[in-house]
Amino acid sequence: MNFFKTALIAAALFAQSAFAAINVNKASAEQIAEELKGVGITKATAIVAYREQNGPFKTVEELTQVKGIGLKTVEKNREEILLK
Repeated sequence: MNFFKTALIAAALFAQSAFAAINVNKASAEQIAEELKGVGITKATAIVAYREQNGPFKTVEELTQVKGIGLKTVEKNREEILLK
């Protein structure tokens, strides 16, 4: 029984790390760059600057308004992007 509990806990921890999500309306540029594929610190800084100038992102697609962030980048990261 202990082995089963240990296996469940390990699986839950693995699942959390495998499906990390990032709130682009609250995260720092460093956090965004670390979590999103194809987004380095320059693009992440642009995301934060856009957010500060225009308010929080209302849709994931709105990220394409940020210079350097295209639809391919958004689609590649759609499952990891949180807005709330």
